[in-house]
Amino acid sequence: QVQMVESGGGLAQAGGSLRLSCAASGRTFSRLAMGWFRQAPGKEREFVAGISWSGVSTDYADSVKGRFTISRVNAKNTVYLQMNSLKGEDTAVYYCAAAAIATIPRRSDYVYWGQGTQVTVSS
Repeated sequence: QVQMVESGGGLAQAGGSLRLSCAASGRTFSRLAMGWFRQAPGKEREFVAGISWSGVSTDYADSVKGRFTISRVNAKNTVYLQMNSLKGEDTAVYYCAAAAIATIPRRSDYVYWGQGTQVTVSS
């Protein structure tokens, strides 16, 4: 099992920035690929970004490319999502996810989930 706790959500203005953090425990963090997903009201959960367990490979949804950056510090068992140039459509609950796979996982490979943190962007 993997336990994950997200933090860093809150209210931001359009064009502003937020950084989300996800602290993981329960399994060797450096052997987990990590990802961020989000779910807006009335919509399905969608992929935002993923990172391999080494941190060398990353993947982004087209809607956030060039604005969001995923990174990880294995020594701290933590993955981050730096969100810049925020837009109203980024408003959602953001979830941290983990997969026991080395490379960038398929969406269905993510089997461990955090509780989520709310991000609200005001225009």
